[in-house]
Amino acid sequence: MKILFGVQATGNGHITRARSLAPELKRLGVEVQWLFSGRAPEQLFDMDVFGNYIVRQGMTFVTEAGKLNAVKTIQNARIGLLYKEVKSLDIEQYDLVITDFEPVSAWAAKRAGVRSIAIGHQYAFRHQIPVANETAAAKAIMRWFAPGDLEVGLHWHHFQQPILPPLIEPEVAHTAPLNKVLVYLPFESGAQVLQMLQAQNATFEYFCGDLAPGVYGNVTVHGFSRTNFQTQLHQCGSVLCNAGFELASEALQLGRRILVKPVRGQMEQCSNAAALEQLGYGSVMKTLDSKKIASWLATQQAVAVKYPNVANAIAHWIASGAHESVTDLANKLWTDAHLPAVTATSAKGFDAQLA
Repeated sequence: MKILFGVQATGNGHITRARSLAPELKRLGVEVQWLFSGRAPEQLFDMDVFGNYIVRQGMTFVTEAGKLNAVKTIQNARIGLLYKEVKSLDIEQYDLVITDFEPVSAWAAKRAGVRSIAIGHQYAFRHQIPVANETAAAKAIMRWFAPGDLEVGLHWHHFQQPILPPLIEPEVAHTAPLNKVLVYLPFESGAQVLQMLQAQNATFEYFCGDLAPGVYGNVTVHGFSRTNFQTQLHQCGSVLCNAGFELASEALQLGRRILVKPVRGQMEQCSNAAALEQLGYGSVMKTLDSKKIASWLATQQAVAVKYPNVANAIAHWIASGAHESVTDLANKLWTDAHLPAVTATSAKGFDAQLA
């Protein structure tokens, strides 16, 4: 079987999922051509696992000071170039196209009539899950940005819907100092975040792209590195981040205390924040707020969720032709998950078994 696998590279979460799947597919003898779009090639790092991958411009979203800039997103869309990339992609050599919210591969498959499967967190929004800040435009983007013939959503909880657990590396929860905090807020001003962290009574490992690496009092600033990031995630007992899906998934699996600040105007992140709060899995601050961080550091407890090896299950499902229903696959995986008791009153009923 020969697969084209398209990955949205705007954020690191989609790439993290791909890192989990790549070795599993290789072990099963599935030939995969990886395609990444939404980020300049020189900004991709630690990509050896993907071999001779392809990069395209695709489409991405523009954020400024922690808020989605819809005007610049539209201005930078370059629909004409996207169409050319879709049209020029040699798609008919593949038996199957898989997309993780990547538009070039998704639309090239539709244009050529090649079977496609969409796998990712965004596809969970096809179902009844917690949603916040939804607009007609946001709903349309989720629906049409990178569609597939078959769509498989991922989330922290099944919400009694046919969606799968997070696609992350299998980990065993372990304790780490709660007052040592991993910080990843790529959509915020580095200088503003640094000033806010320096006022706190804790130690911070801050991964940031717009500050020089170094020690700034109680804050150590790091450049981007997958290996170092994972090292710090294992050594920190708390995580302060935007409300992307993948990092929070890893933090839950490791039993880390979580505080998220969603990107304003970004429906997916606002919805993720709502889900974490409703499930009792984490805390939320709508804006950068020193008092909220101090309160979280003083009072919030960590929650651990044990998820099964979803990458292995999906890889076997793909290698066998992806004929098993998503509902059956979801039921098997959630049976192997160990979810904590729901603590938030608004989440009552979510801990029921998937129907």
